[in-house]
Amino acid sequence: MGLGQGLLLALAILAVCCLPALFALVFCADEIIDRVACGWAEWRERRRERRTIARLDRAIEAEALTRDIDLTQFEREGRRPLEQLATDLRRLGGHRLAAADRSVVWHGAVIEAYDERLRAACHALGIAEHLAELDGVDREIERVRVEGLLHAAGLTLPAARAAHHQRHR
Repeated sequence: MGLGQGLLLALAILAVCCLPALFALVFCADEIIDRVACGWAEWRERRRERRTIARLDRAIEAEALTRDIDLTQFEREGRRPLEQLATDLRRLGGHRLAAADRSVVWHGAVIEAYDERLRAACHALGIAEHLAELDGVDREIERVRVEGLLHAAGLTLPAARAAHHQRHR
């Protein structure tokens, strides 16, 4: 057997061994192409989202907005979650606005609990408030100011807004 015949025999054996892989490649080509195309599309979408987020951060100067917030307050033990404070504020706000048929003592307790949750939410978000120091009309004005600041920070209090709309109808 010559060198040419040995090489030809080796190539024939290699072709027979690779034949199942070649059949699998031919029959699964559409699946492979689909996976590659989907992977490419997902990579492009993630890249586009990262670029959009980076542009939004630059546009609104996100670092400047969060620079004064002490993030360690969110990690301390026994802290009430901001979501729970928002739920309490909405519930107490509704009770506060619908207190016409309740006693003065009950209404005062609801106002005090509402103000305590406002103070806690302000403390969590790093917003200055003076509710504990004021009383009467000054306290009402401070409450409206704090509600506005909390709303600007993303904490919506729908009970207060609904009453505001009803008052001006």
